[in-house]
Amino acid sequence: MRPDYKNWLPKGMVLAAVAATAVCAILFVVFGLTELVSGALKAAMFALFLTGTVFGLCVSVWMILMYRAFSYNGRRQMSRQIIEGVAEYAELPDGGIGLDVGCGSGALAVACAKRNPKAAFIGIDRWGREYASFSKQLCESNARAEGADNVTFRYGDAKALDFPDGSFDAVMSNYVYHNIPGDRQALLLETLRVLKKGGVFAIHDVFSKYKYGDMRAFVEKLKDMGYEEVRLIDTTNGKFMSRREALWMDLSDSALLVGRK
Repeated sequence: MRPDYKNWLPKGMVLAAVAATAVCAILFVVFGLTELVSGALKAAMFALFLTGTVFGLCVSVWMILMYRAFSYNGRRQMSRQIIEGVAEYAELPDGGIGLDVGCGSGALAVACAKRNPKAAFIGIDRWGREYASFSKQLCESNARAEGADNVTFRYGDAKALDFPDGSFDAVMSNYVYHNIPGDRQALLLETLRVLKKGGVFAIHDVFSKYKYGDMRAFVEKLKDMGYEEVRLIDTTNGKFMSRREALWMDLSDSALLVGRK
């Protein structure tokens, strides 16, 4: 039995983009290149459906390339590289417990659990409709396939974690918070709320200024709050991806927020 971590870019989104492009192309031919309509209406339809076809083609190609890059079974396997790279920061004491916020298909939680066989990990997610291929059952199946019996999964909300303060020896997350509307620095503080004193954290995300605000100032804020070894590590300089990859994939602000409470 092999694990199936799916793809971070759902296949349904790729197929929808391709289908929309095909529809625009057909309508362009029917209304823009035939005599079914004429005059100003024909000119308008020609321009509208040509624009839609070109735009859709660009988006479809971009999505297909993203899908191939993130595939766990493809040649690039960027997802695997990122997951293993983030998991390296999960160092738990024997008997400790860690949390993966937004676990998706369970990849990061399983990777962290395997690195810490004498500790336990919990993965939480809401498994929304936009990622319908991800589920609690899929996570559990992947954990069994990997032989990770020290990881469990449950439903949870990153905006309001259902755990007391200081519950975990490590909190981890990968590419989650930028998808959640609202004050993302507040989301980070909610995640760090459940971290024990002395616990470690590693949060990988697209820390763009328009979504997160000033992350350099946030790092200093954490230090003022007593957090230790807080760093924001660029992951687009070869650590997880090249700068060229980050640019065309729109991941140029990807970084790891790591430290200790």
